Amino acid sequence: MTASLILASQSASRRALLSAAGVALNAVAPGVDEEAAKDALRADGLDARALADALAELKALRVSRRAPGDLVLGCDQTLSLDTGEMIDKATDRADAERILTLLSGRSHYLHSAAVIVQGGTPVWRNIERVRMTMRVLSPSFIRSYLDQEWDECRWCVGCYRIEGPGAQLFTRIEGSQFAIQGLPLLPLLDFLRIRALLPT
Repeated sequence: MTASLILASQSASRRALLSAAGVALNAVAPGVDEEAAKDALRADGLDARALADALAELKALRVSRRAPGDLVLGCDQTLSLDTGEMIDKATDRADAERILTLLSGRSHYLHSAAVIVQGGTPVWRNIERVRMTMRVLSPSFIRSYLDQEWDECRWCVGCYRIEGPGAQLFTRIEGSQFAIQGLPLLPLLDFLRIRALLPT
């Protein structure tokens, strides 16, 4: 019997990406205290790439305990500056203005990790890094942008949805748009074909 795919996330963006690609799945909240987990992993010295990978695995493992026969997909994204400093999701509107001001006129890296767990064991993982170069943003533009986008972008690391008005923030993007939206989608589809969850 072919296993089912469970997305260990309530992310509307990830569900939309997978559904648009023709992937059948169930979405389940992983029930992970992300901030506490992130603090503990950072204390172990993990960089942004390793942190995204570890958090994705943690989410998948948590849901896999409830569905050991299925393939459980955990995902996470982290953002780092060219200095290596990590930037978290905004805590409030004022913090979003601070983050966008910090990112304005410089490049940063978005790390998009996905891990599939089956029976409590990771069976596949992929991490993509995208280099994002933001144009210089005026304070008035940042305020206007957040007036329009805050309810949506507040859940996004970096305070942008590339599939929406967030595209206006950038002058150059080097990497996959799927990864920016939350998934290394093409490698994932390859794996799902190998596991016969998608036709070949």
